[in-house]
This record gives sequence, structure tokens and C-alpha cells, in this order.
Amino acid sequence: MTDSTGRRVAANLSLSLDGRYHGPGGPGDFSMFAPYVTSEVARNQLARIWEGATTALLGRINAEGFLGYWPPVAGDENADPRDRGYAKWLVDTEKVVFSTTLTEAPWERTRVVNAPAADVVTELKATDGGDILVNSCPSVIKPLLAADLLDRLYLMVFPEIAGGGQRLFDDGLPASTWALTHQEAGELGEIAMVYDRVR
Repeated sequence: MTDSTGRRVAANLSLSLDGRYHGPGGPGDFSMFAPYVTSEVARNQLARIWEGATTALLGRINAEGFLGYWPPVAGDENADPRDRGYAKWLVDTEKVVFSTTLTEAPWERTRVVNAPAADVVTELKATDGGDILVNSCPSVIKPLLAADLLDRLYLMVFPEIAGGGQRLFDDGLPASTWALTHQEAGELGEIAMVYDRVR
């Protein structure tokens, strides 16, 4: 789906109640999220995020993790159909990986860029295509929030207070208004939300 200004830029991320995307143990500390990521609500959100998206934006670390895990899921007949759908989309779609260290793309349909996220997204928005999805990558989402370039946020909020770790919404972001266009709560207290930027 596109609007009069071009391609929509969306981002998805999971957060704790205190707004953190990882725990106090550092960037690899996702232990508090583990009970919730395979819930019905989380899987429904996973199926929702890539609908209409034709480009995936990833940081190098996320790309290595995602592309190490998801491709086998695409062909696993025993996997949840929502997981398979996302995995197949991720393998088949155009991918842009932000990296200062990679010199060539290690995956098919992927290009590596070493440039500011806002510049890359501005260039992508000027091309034809569907939604541009920033795929669970805070290092790309944060500068896009700062530049007011995000049109949609897919947020999963899990009922845990991390007490430490990095927050998504830093002080100093430009003020903005968002409309809640979808919400779904799960039995474990997890909530999936979709917010669209009001411009």
C-alpha cells in the first residue's frame, strides 16, 4: 500500500513494559521475551508485519541472526504457517543490510549499505514498491524516528519490567501523533499494537 507521498515505512519491535528492547544483560538478553514470542498474538503480529512489504531493512547483527534462523523454517512443513509465511517472505524479498564491516552481501537479494538510515530510506521511498519494513532493528528504527520518517509502528509489549537495557524512545525525539489502528491482547498479558503516524 502506498500513499500520495510514496512508499510507507514501517517498523516492528518488541518491548518490555518499561520500554526496553533487551534486558540488563546487554543486546543478547531476550530472556524476558522468551515466553511470549511464540504466542498466538505474537504470531499473528508476525504475519501482519510483512503484508504489503517488498523491502526489508536490517542491521548486520539482526541480519545474521534472522538469515541464520529463518530460511530453514520456510520449507519446514511442521512449522506454524505464520512462521513459514514470514520466513518465505524474508528469503524472497529485497533486503538492505546496514553494516560498516560487511564488504559483500552474504545472502541472495541483498545489498549492503554503509550510509545513514534516513538517507537510504529517503532514496527507497523515491522508488516503486510496497512497504519498507525495518525488521526489529533498533539501530535503524531510532534514527528514522528522529528524522520522522516512520509511517507505521508494529509494537509487541510484553508484561515484564526489564529494569535495565536500552529503550526505544529516547529523549529528544521530535513530537509526533500516532493513531492506534489495531490491537490484540493475549492470554499471557502480551499486547500487539499497530500505530500509524498522523501527519
